[in-house]
Amino acid sequence: MSYRDSYSLYPRYHSYSAAKEQRVGSHLRTLMNLPSSQPSALSSLSSYRSGVSGLSGLSTSSYLPTPDVSEVYPGLFVGDAVAAKDKAFLRRMGINYVLNTAEGKRYTQVDTDHLYYRDCPGLHYKGFQMMDLPTTDISKYFHIAANFIDEGVSRGRVLVHCMMGVSRSATCALAFLMIKRGMTFHEAMALVRSRRDIHPNEGFIRQLQDLDRELRVCRAR
Repeated sequence: MSYRDSYSLYPRYHSYSAAKEQRVGSHLRTLMNLPSSQPSALSSLSSYRSGVSGLSGLSTSSYLPTPDVSEVYPGLFVGDAVAAKDKAFLRRMGINYVLNTAEGKRYTQVDTDHLYYRDCPGLHYKGFQMMDLPTTDISKYFHIAANFIDEGVSRGRVLVHCMMGVSRSATCALAFLMIKRGMTFHEAMALVRSRRDIHPNEGFIRQLQDLDRELRVCRAR
């Protein structure tokens, strides 16, 4: 069975939208100071969101952030800071590997680390301190990320996240598919974009294209 055939067996989770990007963009600072848990008596992402939308007594102008994740490959989820910080949500989703591609306390970074998940037995964490800038050298993390994700999907479910789940995390997910699953840059991009609206910055795109060329040369030897 090809990766395309096996992939089609997995359900689609909530996908990213331009509307949410506008809404969440104005609340980035709020996301960086979220509480560590949300209601846990929920069986899935869809029921989680419907439960939140059904809460009474909320002002129509209020904003309650909810996890935004998409399964872009069997066992591999790309998501945002809200999902990463909601430990109850991670448990409900069966996530046991978390890769934070935006670790830190600066604006647009996500301030989680090993200590943040110390009360989550069996959860494996790795963090990269990166900014979402075209000048950031994300390529130095490609193989580290690919190895971590590969181990995670072989043992359970992996969440790769940044602040919004569209650039840093998406780039690392693409690198995994290229390095560990033998996809070309265009194949990996097409697959992930069929599941989530991702937008790696132009510098990250160039570094992925460089990786594509390097992998092609290695496989031709």
